[in-house]
Amino acid sequence: MTALLDVSALSCGYGPATVLTGVSLTVHTGEIVAVLGRNGAGKTTLINTIMGLLPPHHGTIHLDGQPIGGAPTWRIARSGVALVPQGRRVFGPLTVAEHLALFKPTAGLWTETAVLELLPALRHRLRHRGSQLSGGEQQMLALARALLANPRLLLLDEPTEGLAPVVARHIADTIRRLADGGTTIVIAEQNLGIVRAVADRSVVLSGGTVAAGLDLDQLDDVSILTRLLGVQ
Repeated sequence: MTALLDVSALSCGYGPATVLTGVSLTVHTGEIVAVLGRNGAGKTTLINTIMGLLPPHHGTIHLDGQPIGGAPTWRIARSGVALVPQGRRVFGPLTVAEHLALFKPTAGLWTETAVLELLPALRHRLRHRGSQLSGGEQQMLALARALLANPRLLLLDEPTEGLAPVVARHIADTIRRLADGGTTIVIAEQNLGIVRAVADRSVVLSGGTVAAGLDLDQLDDVSILTRLLGVQ
């Protein structure tokens, strides 16, 4: 498989404060790789650094062989990376239709018609403001917004956080469909059931670095999960 994302010896954080040190991560084209870790382990820090929202302190980030570490966020976005941020961050006063109109689709599969076919619940809410949507609908809108960029790499930060189980499963099914269609995905997620359902493999952040890489069968090993995550 071809490596689309290559993170090597990355150290990053906030200002002078370092959160992650020496993190390396390779994601191949068409894979879903989950980033696991306890609260405060640095999952969002890693995602935001890949997206260019935080500058790396040291190390490199390459997308399809081209360096993107430390580049402006807009340039990383234009190179084919899109982010669905933690907390959704939709614009409360804008309608669903206005959200989608803000993001002129780039050339590719995902048009407004295509994202509404993927996420049909939004079609019935086009005239509703972001503040009127449920948490699940806001998550769908955040995902639709990102897909209009036709990304080669999709970054998802806690996409099922705070959602009812049935809605979380729907989001998980959608994520799996995207990967089956060829989208490469990095997902930071605490819900192990969701990770088991969608991910091809996972990495665990602990102590500011990558503590382990886990195959899917290892996500059912209670001793491993207890040691690395403190959960079962």
